[in-house]
Amino acid sequence: MSKGLSYRDAGVDIDAGDALVEAIKPFARRTMRPEVLAGIGGFGALCAIPKKFKHPVLVSGTDGVGTKLKLAFQLDKHDTVGIDLVAMSVNDVLVQGAEPLFFLDYFACGKLEQGVAAQVIKGIARGCELAGCALIGGETAEMPGMYPEGEYDLAGFCVGVVEKARILNGKAIKPGDVILGLASSGPHSNGYSLIRKIISLSQPSSMEALFEPTRIYVKPVLKLLKKVPVKGLAHITGGGLTGNVPRILPRKTRAVIRQSAWPRPEVFRWLQRAGNVAEDEMHRVFNCGIGMVAVVAQSDAKRAMAALRASGETVYEIGAIEKFSGAEPDCIVVLT
Repeated sequence: MSKGLSYRDAGVDIDAGDALVEAIKPFARRTMRPEVLAGIGGFGALCAIPKKFKHPVLVSGTDGVGTKLKLAFQLDKHDTVGIDLVAMSVNDVLVQGAEPLFFLDYFACGKLEQGVAAQVIKGIARGCELAGCALIGGETAEMPGMYPEGEYDLAGFCVGVVEKARILNGKAIKPGDVILGLASSGPHSNGYSLIRKIISLSQPSSMEALFEPTRIYVKPVLKLLKKVPVKGLAHITGGGLTGNVPRILPRKTRAVIRQSAWPRPEVFRWLQRAGNVAEDEMHRVFNCGIGMVAVVAQSDAKRAMAALRASGETVYEIGAIEKFSGAEPDCIVVLT
């Protein structure tokens, strides 16, 4: 009688998955917060709400890394895409004024390569440390036939908490307020379909600047919120400055941003030259050197900039809020 088939014969190695869970537990433990009641290993992870909140509101966010993963496969470099994954969600939660509490990841592949997966999840844990949130669980899915050999996909899920009275919704923003821009570390995790197209036409001298992990703004901005009455925050992701800043503006207002207010990093100058990308398209696709925007009253601008610089951020006064007669809020980047 022939030997019966096993799950491993079908391409799924349960033992490898179990070994991966054991390998990543030390990294996850370093991210734990006092509120975590049960973390990796159970059917669900448990986390209490910090006692310092009187009227807590939960804020959730989810995102991926996008086609930046294609560069990871090409370079065989997997230790920082996990930071990107965490950054994209925790920075989104942050703009509501929320403190990220916990994070979960989803890692999917055709065949589990334990060494690669461990590098990715180690990066996720590092991102959680930078954000001050706990990596409390996740899912590793081995699905033969779904992904090309050597490739995988990532998704992340974050939950944060904010005091109800301190939710940032942009309603307090008004003409005359100042726009501050926090420097990015590069393209972050946006625009990589265009970036890869440009690379196919003109090879860069170095891939390092294109692969720099997304900056996590959580700790410096949470410190800022305790010192200065910030009116609004915008995470500059897909859609760039012109697409993301209007999302926090009230009606009858627009943001006017001066391009000359900050130096455009060389990585973006190269992308524009090599791809012959129009200026409007640059601001619609890339962050162009500004990864987070904060709106404050003019009287608070210097204090806010000093606080951010004290936390290690590079920050510029990049524009102001104006009255606007259009039906929807707007953002323009002026070339002065």
